[in-house]
Amino acid sequence: MKTHKISGVFKQIRWKEILAVVVLLLAFVFFRSERHELASIGPQLKNSDPTWILAGIFLSLIYIFLQGLMYVTSFRSVDLDIRISDAIGLFLKRNFLSVFLPAGGVSSLAYLPRNIRILGYKSSKVHQASAIYGFVGLLTVVIVGIPLLFYAFSIHKNFGNSWVGIIILVSILLLAYGAFVSFRKKNRLYRFAEKRFPKVISSSEEIFSSDVDKRNFWYTVAVSVIIEFCGVFHLLIAMYAFGVKDSFSAAAISYVISVLLMIVSPFLRGLGAVEFSLTYILSVFGYQHAEGLGITLLYRFFEFWLPLVFGIAAFLWGGRKLFARLLPVIMIFLLGVINILSVITPALANRLNLVKNYLSLDFIHLSKMLTLMAGVLLLVTSANLFKGTKRAWYFAVILSITSIVFNIAKALDYEEALFALFTLGLLIYSRKEYTFTTNRLSLQRGFGWFAGIFVAIFIFNYLAFYFISKTHFGIDFTKEQSLYYTLHTFLLFKDSGLIPKTGFAKDFQQLNYILGVISWLVLIFSFYRTNTYKKQYDAQNHTDAENLVKEYGISSLDYFKLTWDKQFFFTEMREGFLSYRTANGFAVVLEDPVCAENNKTNLILEFEHYCSNHGLKTSYYRVGESSLIYFDPLHKQKLFIGQDAILDAENFSLTGKERKSLRNGINALQKSGYSTEIKYAPQEEKTLDQVEHVSTEWLKEFDKKEIVFAEGMFEREVIRNQDLITISDPEGNCVAFLNIIPFCAPDECSYDMLRKTENAPNGCTDALIIKLVEYSKSKNLKFINMGMTPMAGMEEPNNTAEEILKFAYHRVGSFKHYQTLRNFKEKYADLWENKYLVYDNDLDLLQLPAVLNKIMKP
Repeated sequence: MKTHKISGVFKQIRWKEILAVVVLLLAFVFFRSERHELASIGPQLKNSDPTWILAGIFLSLIYIFLQGLMYVTSFRSVDLDIRISDAIGLFLKRNFLSVFLPAGGVSSLAYLPRNIRILGYKSSKVHQASAIYGFVGLLTVVIVGIPLLFYAFSIHKNFGNSWVGIIILVSILLLAYGAFVSFRKKNRLYRFAEKRFPKVISSSEEIFSSDVDKRNFWYTVAVSVIIEFCGVFHLLIAMYAFGVKDSFSAAAISYVISVLLMIVSPFLRGLGAVEFSLTYILSVFGYQHAEGLGITLLYRFFEFWLPLVFGIAAFLWGGRKLFARLLPVIMIFLLGVINILSVITPALANRLNLVKNYLSLDFIHLSKMLTLMAGVLLLVTSANLFKGTKRAWYFAVILSITSIVFNIAKALDYEEALFALFTLGLLIYSRKEYTFTTNRLSLQRGFGWFAGIFVAIFIFNYLAFYFISKTHFGIDFTKEQSLYYTLHTFLLFKDSGLIPKTGFAKDFQQLNYILGVISWLVLIFSFYRTNTYKKQYDAQNHTDAENLVKEYGISSLDYFKLTWDKQFFFTEMREGFLSYRTANGFAVVLEDPVCAENNKTNLILEFEHYCSNHGLKTSYYRVGESSLIYFDPLHKQKLFIGQDAILDAENFSLTGKERKSLRNGINALQKSGYSTEIKYAPQEEKTLDQVEHVSTEWLKEFDKKEIVFAEGMFEREVIRNQDLITISDPEGNCVAFLNIIPFCAPDECSYDMLRKTENAPNGCTDALIIKLVEYSKSKNLKFINMGMTPMAGMEEPNNTAEEILKFAYHRVGSFKHYQTLRNFKEKYADLWENKYLVYDNDLDLLQLPAVLNKIMKP
């Protein structure tokens, strides 16, 4: 009994996490303890031979190329073909991820970049090729490592416990090979896995059933052997670079140990452990501690850090369009901060004196004020530049040039001017990314506000100066002087030459500065003023849209395209429409157009043109798989967001073993006195009172909130005109209901709200769906659309965003309710239709979650 408890405790210990923490602590201890030696490496590097360092970098490039070539031969061994450039990118990205993933060398093999996914290869084949790559990488460590160890043994060098690592690695390889053979022949291990891990078996069936081309497999082994020797030569090059004695045996054994440590390390590819071990091994071979440390770090630079940096570059290159949009935004924001800080901090005296020799004090002060204003404007511009507006790009260019000129003029601040010049270059480089135009009318209205306020304040200042008593400033202002000091106020000159002699004069002077600041702020924000689109109900538009839905409607979402929260966009001849809502500068369209099929693409193009002219970006929510073709001319991107569950009502039956639990649940409800009833519209007041009570309790007790756009909220007058299915307790009180919506696809039925009280018995939702099947059959409707299950049903992610969604769906606890919803619908659904979010670019995808959250609020 005690032994059983002890074994249970051991099973609960998180060995991987413990090992990861140990490795991280070892890295900390190593770099902390070696800080003095690390500081001494700097002078060694200065005195090192640059020719050998360049040779090491060149060999790193060859190493990266060979890794890509190894992927090419691995893919060819399973009859797949990829370009060497794609293979190199695959290696660099997987290598980067392997540093940060648990068991990175293995788990990173699951990652596939988009350029390989779009080739359309079977995922099982790709995973098989990756498995061959990983297996061969381990195999060649043994092929190269054992002879090298024998060589070191032959020259009587002490190389510690390297044999232990080699034995472990050989054991792992033998087990992996045994598992491979077992899965191919489907013997004992396969049958055991089939019973315990059926999902693993189903996903690995194709991988192990495929034949491997032996010639390309051995090519892969050959390339991998060359890669192993690249590591040995990297250590030799590091020795040559520092001018110490070279030792092939020391390099060989050190390389084998480093690879073994990287293989067994669960995190950060042995960072710290490798450095610690190699420094010790080199000391055994007679190298001084500082020499061994220098060789180790230079070797790690060649083998670890350079490929890691190239991996970062590969990811940045893959997202270069996003990078080209984001970097100028960041730089413009930083330039704004730098301008403001450069004005409020004291100037360098020698530079300021030099400027004073050439420029007047008034012009220097004006330069300061314009630099400060440019700084504030740049902060505002960065937010609008993020939206991709062409107008913001023009302002950013003008303000960058202003920053260059006036940073030099105010105090010869050439550092700030160079930063502004670099930012200007980035803006010019990324100019094609800013195509989003803004509404000219909104700009005119913004300037109208500024002109009105400017004129009012200007007249006030001019008259105040002209009529003010001489006692306040000691000056009897003329017309010219009034104009001069009014302009001084608007330019925010500090030293106007006026000396206030009374308390009123001081207050008047402060008021003038405040009014000047207000004028400039109004001008700044008038640049970026945009129209706020407000929904205005139009009965004729709603009638026309409803008629078009009756004529062309083919979707379960058509009903929600007509709800009160939507705006409509019609073609000129009113032959079709789009239903949308606006938020944060986006027009989000529900699904695709309602019109004749051959007109859909043209209607989308018309809407895109309309939104471009009105300063709106576009996005299309819950677009079906079959409708994606309408967006092809626009070259938009898509993101998988879930699947609609379709129930085959015509062929649905409660008979059979798989429906036994449903039958038992419904029978239990009936025996308890609960009744399920179809109530046809219009609904009585009593029925509306009861279902409203259920809805209110459902929102409160289950902590739910009403949402709209692609769903409906409880509205008494709307529910009155809809058919309902209700469940009542023995006393006749409603405990659950669903409402059946009109305007569905042909031969299809759908519901919106399915709500119940907290004390409703188990099986209520099943009873409602079964009754809805009965309702559908009575109306000769063949299918029931049960709505979308978010994030569920994704098989192969097509981009990084989809990979994140898939990970969140399966691993993040807050998304578990989606899995529960999926499990419920799987009991009924016969078909699943993919749904997508269609958008313009990756930068839009960063903004769309907030936009969707806003448009779904009532």
